[in-house]
Amino acid sequence: MPKQEALAKPQKRMSRRVIVLAAFIVVVVGGSIAAFTYLSASSKTIYIDKAQIAAPAVDLGPSAPGILQAVYVAEGDIVAPNTVVAEVGTELIKTTQGGLVTVVNNNIGKTVSPGNTVVETIDPLALRVTGQIAEDKGLVDIKPGQRAVFEIDAFGSKQYEGIVDEVAPEAVSSDVVFTISDKRQEQNFEVKVRFDTVKYPELKNGMSAKIWVYKN
Repeated sequence: MPKQEALAKPQKRMSRRVIVLAAFIVVVVGGSIAAFTYLSASSKTIYIDKAQIAAPAVDLGPSAPGILQAVYVAEGDIVAPNTVVAEVGTELIKTTQGGLVTVVNNNIGKTVSPGNTVVETIDPLALRVTGQIAEDKGLVDIKPGQRAVFEIDAFGSKQYEGIVDEVAPEAVSSDVVFTISDKRQEQNFEVKVRFDTVKYPELKNGMSAKIWVYKN
C-alpha cells in the first residue's frame, strides 16, 4: 500500500469523528436552548389549550305557535335593530339589537312554537376568545386586563393580540356525580379574551383557538 494512502485513512477516520462530535454538540446545545426557551416562556405565560371565538347569541322566535310563512334574511347578513327577519303566522319576527345573522330556520310551511329559534344573531363587536382552564393550571394568576396572545387553528401559527376581559366567578357546571371513592373533581373556569374586531376582520364566530395569558 502506498505511504500516502496509509496516511490518508487515519485522517479520514479522524475527520468523521470530528464531524460526528460536532453534530452531537450542535444537537445537545440546540436542545438545551430550546428547553431553556420553553421553560422561560412557560414561567411567564399560562396556556389554555382549548378555546373558541364566540359572542352571546340572541335567539328570535314567535310568542305564539304558528306556521313559518317567510324568512327575509340569510346567514351572514348584517341587520339593524327592529328589522323584520321572518313571519310566523301573522306575527312579524324582529331583531332586538341587530347584528350578524348566524342561524336561519328555512323550514317554510312548518309549525314553529315559542322557544324555537327562527333567526339567531350576534353582535360582532362582542366576539371574544373563550377558553376553559382547570383550577389548578394557573387560574389564580389570571386577571382581567392582562395581555394575551392567541392562535387560530385555521391560520396556523399566526399570533393575535388580546386582553383578558373576564374570568368567570364560578366553575362551568357539570352533571357528573362523584362517590366517596372517586377522585376529587377538577373544576374548569371560563376565561374570555377581548380583541380588536376591526383590526382582525378574518376572525369569525365559532373558530377554534388556543391562548397564552401573560402573568403580571
